[in-house]
Amino acid sequence: MNITILGGGLAAISLAYFLQDEEKIEEITILEKEDGIGGLCRSIRKDGYTYDIGPHILFSKDKEMLELMLKVTGETNRLRRSNQIIHKGKYVQYPFENDLSKLPKEDLEYCITGFQNNPYENYEAENMLQFFLKTFGEGITNLYLRPYNEKIWKHDPSFMDTQMVERIPKPTDEEIMRSASGETVDGYVHQLYFDFPKTGGIEAVVKGFADRLNHKCRILLNQGITGAAKTEDGYVVCANSRKYLCDRLVSTIPVQEFTNIYEQVPESVRAAVGELKYNSIIIAFVKTREDLSGDHFAFMTADKGILFHRISKMDFLGEEYRKGGASYMVEVTYRQGDWIDRLSEEKLKEKIRSGLLDIGFIKKPEDGEFVNITRHPYAYVLYDLNHQKNMELIRKYYGSQGIYLHGRFGNFEYWNMDRVLREGKNLAGRILKEGQA
Repeated sequence: MNITILGGGLAAISLAYFLQDEEKIEEITILEKEDGIGGLCRSIRKDGYTYDIGPHILFSKDKEMLELMLKVTGETNRLRRSNQIIHKGKYVQYPFENDLSKLPKEDLEYCITGFQNNPYENYEAENMLQFFLKTFGEGITNLYLRPYNEKIWKHDPSFMDTQMVERIPKPTDEEIMRSASGETVDGYVHQLYFDFPKTGGIEAVVKGFADRLNHKCRILLNQGITGAAKTEDGYVVCANSRKYLCDRLVSTIPVQEFTNIYEQVPESVRAAVGELKYNSIIIAFVKTREDLSGDHFAFMTADKGILFHRISKMDFLGEEYRKGGASYMVEVTYRQGDWIDRLSEEKLKEKIRSGLLDIGFIKKPEDGEFVNITRHPYAYVLYDLNHQKNMELIRKYYGSQGIYLHGRFGNFEYWNMDRVLREGKNLAGRILKEGQA
């Protein structure tokens, strides 16, 4: 069996890792359009700094996949989460509902009253906003959850489904009152401690898998894929004026890009793909003269007057990432063609500096120096109300073609690294089983 995998991110490299030792696998070809592997898990190197496309960390309830990630990565730093929400100039420990005593008095009372006298708790939540109101009440929802999610998703949460949030537990009255009385309650304890590669950024995980690929696997970089089609004997993929023939085809590239290059896709499927919602992201890497943010890693802000939604301190992750002062990954989501996308680089820098001043990370504009700014068109899968309906149609069609969609944007699911690995292992089993038919 010859397999071609489109894309060279974690989904592709780990799938090859899971498949390679099977006798029936003769060759696995991975075609990546960039000059390096990694995808969204690729690390960026600039002026002696190494940083990522947002704050990737290694944790999971899936112990098997977590152990596998740690095994292939090599040396890691073991760290305790210290994430803060910046609310009206105060630090509130993440998650918001577990540190309510830090809020101004009127906000604290709003949160307690809204939670204890919640008119929404007996309704069935049919969208994200309804879930927040049902689970947390009006105070916590309106002060943080609604504005933060509007800011990151650039989409009204009443038009998003509950896939992203349905596993969030509802706090008890006792937990809310403990939080309100001054006791900081650690939430989401499965991610309270995490690991991060000692060197090389999160890309070290992908490279760890790539280094363990055997002679059956080949990774080809700088491959501009221009076409793919089903043939009588399998599939043909065209890249850089060359044809690659295979028995099985897996696409981990964005389903939008794959649909553009796959022959004779029905209009109904193209329409469904066109309706899929996603956000792009700007990562600005900024160094400051002083470290004014304390011993914390990630900072979230729902303030609509600040352009970025999250800022993460690379220095927190270990000695190899410290260069003096402080260095931050600043995240700004946008929709292609919106007002943020149309900002000039100078205006973008001006707004980011203004935000850094507002949250107290710099004392004056010149204290923040931009090392690099990168844009990544495919960053966040958005679970709007039509997501499941559209993906059911898309998967049904490509399944009828015998094509496997895989990965965050290949299969268009908001999967973190551990879930990508688990789904990759499951997919390897499916490919091998269906190869016996």
